[in-house]
Amino acid sequence: MRAAVGKAIVPVLVIAALIGVAILLTSDKEANGNSTIVAKPPKDLSEPATGTLRVFAYGDTVTNTMMDPFREQNPDLNLEIATFNSNKAAAAKLSGGFDADVVEVCTDEMEPLIKRGLLRPIDPKGVPDFDDLAFSDSDDIRNAAGNVLFVPGSSGPHGIIVNTDEVSEPVDSYAQLFDDEFAGRVALEYSSLTGPGIAALALGFDDPFDMSTTELEQAQQYLLDHRDNFRSFAESDSDLVNLFKSGEVVISDGGRGSAQDMIADGLPVKWVAPKEGAMSWVCGFALTSEGANIPAAYRLIDYYSSPEAQALSAEAGFIAMNPDALPLIPKELRAGADPKTLETALPETQPRLSELYDRAWQEVAVG
Repeated sequence: MRAAVGKAIVPVLVIAALIGVAILLTSDKEANGNSTIVAKPPKDLSEPATGTLRVFAYGDTVTNTMMDPFREQNPDLNLEIATFNSNKAAAAKLSGGFDADVVEVCTDEMEPLIKRGLLRPIDPKGVPDFDDLAFSDSDDIRNAAGNVLFVPGSSGPHGIIVNTDEVSEPVDSYAQLFDDEFAGRVALEYSSLTGPGIAALALGFDDPFDMSTTELEQAQQYLLDHRDNFRSFAESDSDLVNLFKSGEVVISDGGRGSAQDMIADGLPVKWVAPKEGAMSWVCGFALTSEGANIPAAYRLIDYYSSPEAQALSAEAGFIAMNPDALPLIPKELRAGADPKTLETALPETQPRLSELYDRAWQEVAVG
């Protein structure tokens, strides 16, 4: 919050000067909120960062595996990490005064951050690998003025997870999630985007994330008609893993990274890209409008865009957004990590009727 000027009598020239500064600061603040002022990157990205860098992100983005190399590169940097479970929650917390220099945003849910003026545009020249990154030319990472709001750092295909010990017949369609054969043993991710989106794809609609009001109503009714088939609406990856572990669920929608975690845990599952097309989210780091340590923030974004960091991300089950990471990835993971797979995926983006999607899903979730 900007401090108020509080003197009863001030010389006219000083008043004028203060008013000028106030106008300038207000203009900058408004411009930052409206995403028009681009943050200046440091001159030398190779110089280690210092001070404190406050990072606000999804938990699987800031694991020790991902962040330890960055810590080693910047030994004098105090790294403070906090996590969230949605951009909506992140926007509420940042608006409430929570301090962060960097926040992770995603194409399908960043609207609350934009509306509240919480992001500051990035200069792509401050990220040497930017032009090589998948999705870096997309309008979905930019504001209306064409400024870059976040640097794509991770992406994950979303399809179907199947317990291969319990499901013998081939699974290749979202429609099979609604099959009575699996009634009571199906889970859906608790999501107002992918829930209606999966129903839309099962119904044969062309664009699951830009449905008309009529299409959305049909997708909602399809979910309601089959609601008893679903054992649970999983609210997190850990929820989904536990449902498969307990045997309560044998098929669900989900990300390839989640399936990979299950396999590493000894569960007999496989991930399937449905014939209707795998969905895919795209996320990355953005600068907050109130961020203080801009040089360190750019260094983090630069690190995360590097082939080395992207190779670590790919080994965790995500797509390598930097194609130069592919030679660094184990051969058996390269095909799935290749960013070319995004070319045929259905990108998860914020629907124009997002409030109606939210309302439709809430009505399904509560039954």
